[in-house]
Amino acid sequence: MGAKLRYAMVCSSNQNRSMEAHALLKRHGFDVSSYGTGAHVKLPGPSLREPNVYDFGTPYKFMHDELRRKDPDLYKRNGILPMLKRNLGVKNAPQRWQDNAADGCFDVVVTFEEKVFNIVIEDLSNRKQVLIRSVLIINLEVKDNHEEAATGGKLALELCQEIESADCWEDAIDDIVAAFERQHKRKLLYTISFY
Repeated sequence: MGAKLRYAMVCSSNQNRSMEAHALLKRHGFDVSSYGTGAHVKLPGPSLREPNVYDFGTPYKFMHDELRRKDPDLYKRNGILPMLKRNLGVKNAPQRWQDNAADGCFDVVVTFEEKVFNIVIEDLSNRKQVLIRSVLIINLEVKDNHEEAATGGKLALELCQEIESADCWEDAIDDIVAAFERQHKRKLLYTISFY
């Protein structure tokens, strides 16, 4: 049975948290896309003051090859090269949420930090609402590091499986969220917006 709903995973750079969840949901047969909301894609560099900055749409393979040339040891050690390798197995390049109107509607959008959650809500409310189709936006707070992203990906998968198996997510969402929060001791933010 194919997925009934369309899912979007969203973090700030479409590199770590959203891609971990995207890769996992994709492996489990979900209809899933992923995005970032930042102005640019930022990856850690040799120091905090020197991040590697790319435009959205820059292929993961390009970033991978460039960083491997710059300092293979550093970027292997900090997990950036393996992460980029995983990413390029999922899709070509990071995409920006604010530019995704052509991708059509999503039923469920999972964000991984409150700032991103707020950007998605604001962006949807600024779009012309033509379809009046509801979309669920849920924030699952996940720190932007590899360990937390792996945990966050599993939690996102579990949450989406619950939503997917509901007859009508609009009716079930309060119970799904309450049960998830009890089980995982994590607070979720959620709202319903429209296309």
